[in-house]
Amino acid sequence: MRFDFRHDADHVSLFGPTHRSRGAEAGAPKMRQRHPSLQVLHDVLILAGEHAELICHAERPWASATFAGARHSFTILFNGTVGAAAADAFTAALPDHEFAIRGQLVADAAVTEVTHVMTPTERVVIEADLLLLEDC
Repeated sequence: MRFDFRHDADHVSLFGPTHRSRGAEAGAPKMRQRHPSLQVLHDVLILAGEHAELICHAERPWASATFAGARHSFTILFNGTVGAAAADAFTAALPDHEFAIRGQLVADAAVTEVTHVMTPTERVVIEADLLLLEDC
């Protein structure tokens, strides 16, 4: 899946507030729902915190004999001493975090690799995988 970060009237903001649809009935505007890929991306970055920078997000279809879904892979960069502390907190929190993604169940969430570099400045790069299954 490819994400388009352009901002114009026909595109939904990636991390902005949920947009309201036009032409709502009876005065109560309907909320447009985000695609599950955007929801999981948003939730992971919220969990990572303000010191995290998304380097890469990839999504691949996944299926077994009884389930279907997608595997999401993330690469997130944390800079500085404060960023390294945030990386430690993210690494500890991710496997047990309760995600609330409409129509999806997070079957597995794991940190797959951590790279810690001290020079010239402290940096931590975390690679994580999430397996989302379609909730029937």
